[in-house]
Amino acid sequence: MLIAALAFAFGLLLGSFLNVCIARLPKDESIMWPASRCPACGVPIKFYDNIPVLSFLLLGGRCRACRGPISLKYPAVELLTAFITAAFAVKWQANPAWLAVALLAAYVLIVVSVIDFETMLISDAFSLALFVLGLAGSLVNPYFSGAWPARLAACAAGAAAGAGFIWVLALAGRKIYKMEAVGEGDIFLLGAIGALCGWQGVVSCVIMASFFGSVYGVSLLLLKKAGRMSHMPFGPFLALGAAINLYSLVRPEYFFFLLPF
Repeated sequence: MLIAALAFAFGLLLGSFLNVCIARLPKDESIMWPASRCPACGVPIKFYDNIPVLSFLLLGGRCRACRGPISLKYPAVELLTAFITAAFAVKWQANPAWLAVALLAAYVLIVVSVIDFETMLISDAFSLALFVLGLAGSLVNPYFSGAWPARLAACAAGAAAGAGFIWVLALAGRKIYKMEAVGEGDIFLLGAIGALCGWQGVVSCVIMASFFGSVYGVSLLLLKKAGRMSHMPFGPFLALGAAINLYSLVRPEYFFFLLPF
């Protein structure tokens, strides 16, 4: 219980930092300087107004200076980061090396997801960072077995399976629909996810991402916020599937229990 509470508090602080990354990295701005400012009026945010979640609640979701609304995105990212940090800390406390790898990967995936939702773009730098994490973490990855050559081979196979699957899907989309079905960023992202979760993680990640993405897309259609041919980001749903696998690997055969035969 103490581990979960401390990890949750640490996650709240990390979530605040991830919000800075989400806001500044797409603009090629420094994530260290200047201090946080209100995006509406530009007034620097005092330290007591920058306490994760609590400040948002005390301020009523508005800037102290200009009373402009503060996006719900900020406390949502903080709470999500805190929840993931606590859950992973409890799950992998006996394997601290993998815990560090999984948490770093999860933080990158959070940043990737929000930026993709906002810009429909995934920087290759994020995917490269995830691939390096997967490669370095392969020696402590609980989903791989054997000596280090076998582990590196499993990591490489997972990366190839991930990138190859999305590449084939993109090629099929261009042939069938005469348009881009998935972006290039998704190809590198799933390749990096494969380096972390192996080929089985790639398969289950795609299945879960397709399901969650379909639910999201149908919801937009029903709410008349999107058309049948509207573009929507796929990266956040791949990231969600990856985060689930980082917590506990969902093997492809598990989905057979959901089939009606």
